[in-house]
Amino acid sequence: MPLSSIRAHLDRALAALPPGALVVGCSGGADSSVLLHALAQVPDARARGLRAVHIEHGLHADSAAWSGHCRETAARLSVPIDVIRVEVARGRGSGLEDAARRARMAAFERTLRPGEILVLAHHRDDQAETVLLKLLRGAGPEGLGGMRVLRAFGAGYLWRPLLELSRSALRDHARDHGLQWLDDPSNADTTLRRNFLRAEILPRLAARWPDADAALAHSAAWARHAADFIDAEARKALARVRGAAPDTLAWRDWLALPDALRDLVLRRWLRELGLDEPAHFHVAELERQLRDASEDRLPCVRFGDTELRRHRGLLHALRPLPPLPRDWQAEWDGAAALALPGGDTLALEPARRLDPPLLVRHRRGGERIKPAGAAHTRELRLLLQEADVPPWRRERIPLVFREDALLAVGDLFVSDDGAALGLRWNRAPA
Repeated sequence: MPLSSIRAHLDRALAALPPGALVVGCSGGADSSVLLHALAQVPDARARGLRAVHIEHGLHADSAAWSGHCRETAARLSVPIDVIRVEVARGRGSGLEDAARRARMAAFERTLRPGEILVLAHHRDDQAETVLLKLLRGAGPEGLGGMRVLRAFGAGYLWRPLLELSRSALRDHARDHGLQWLDDPSNADTTLRRNFLRAEILPRLAARWPDADAALAHSAAWARHAADFIDAEARKALARVRGAAPDTLAWRDWLALPDALRDLVLRRWLRELGLDEPAHFHVAELERQLRDASEDRLPCVRFGDTELRRHRGLLHALRPLPPLPRDWQAEWDGAAALALPGGDTLALEPARRLDPPLLVRHRRGGERIKPAGAAHTRELRLLLQEADVPPWRRERIPLVFREDALLAVGDLFVSDDGAALGLRWNRAPA
């Protein structure tokens, strides 16, 4: 391979890249050392603005030495560098490898300035490992598409310009340019999944199929194209099945979606709401309950800090509601806002002191109200049903009484006398 090949590759790749300064993630290992060295030789990279960032995890005794090595490497290339120390959360069930990666990527995201492009040194062999790991986890097209060359990240982008190049090509560049790097001792730990694939499995595959890494990368590219197409269709499908409120879906329409879209639409919906994503068995259970539960039932599937509840034709996504205190009630004179169980408040506009005070409580059954302008007194139970208030919300609505007369049901139904109060029910954020 010509010595200029990596530089020429980067020249071509930079020409198609959005504008923005480049921030190289420098670990001190061979791959990132090659990437930083090669970019430092490219005038366009310098002209954009080029700097490096090293994340010090503190996971082994030589962490400080690694930071020093990265500083020296960057200084030789006249590239400014920042060293960021992070704490790796341990004992959360996902393993030290994943915890360190999360801490590293979070630090990169925090340091990235608007429009900057984080540049990482992942190559074709890394892509092959990623695809195999995803396959072993039962991933779909998105996972089997492996790492993207370019994607939005933090305030800018994440760019992996070396994904088409092999590890051996990077090692040739390092050797031919006399580069120095450090070998992470954790790379020899084959109890870590990626290391096991790298040391034990991929060499055996390459011995039988010499182009295995290229074939896996090629398959990843096909899966990526398929995933991008399916993702675009999922966006359109979500717009079709979403209810009038952002946190609702028309569940029958969702169930009628093709298998390739149903799971993705659900996950995209929950991500947009800032809620947890389900495991595959949660999705299967949700589909079963929606299909099998009779119309008078209220199916509910819980995972993480998220609940999916069915009411009539809609599927509602919400965080679990805190339990209400039994038989709660409070006297309220209106001079200040009244804090309600669950975080809501009641206020009068304008605030003023009432004598005698009002009584505020939740439903206990049998309540009736004559809404302002209505001809007859109605059962609250029927009014709430007609207003399509979901059952899990009905018990949380504050009822405002003067003596035995129900003046207001939150701000949903207000009597003639209640209308004069200027009542405001402020809901806590979902």
